[in-house]
Amino acid sequence: MTGDHRVLTLMWEARAPEGRGPDLLEWTRTRATELPDGPSAPLRTELFQAPQDRVLCLTWWRPEDGPDLPELPEPPPELITRAVHRWRFESVEVLAGT
Repeated sequence: MTGDHRVLTLMWEARAPEGRGPDLLEWTRTRATELPDGPSAPLRTELFQAPQDRVLCLTWWRPEDGPDLPELPEPPPELITRAVHRWRFESVEVLAGT
């Protein structure tokens, strides 16, 4: 399935100091709920956690929402061990059954 189902996905990933993963996750959750509502809202927002106190936020957007999509900010220095990693992906194909 291609064409009409294409989306832009913004990836935001941060690593907290040891033991601060839950704090970073809560901070990220709060910021994700501050993304726009209504027609300019992301199609979907999903949060993940991983070993080593990592937090990942993915937001899916319509391609027509343009190049200036809102992104989560950098967390406070005490919640991260390095700069946030940010990537923008464009969907190229949705495989059947997945």
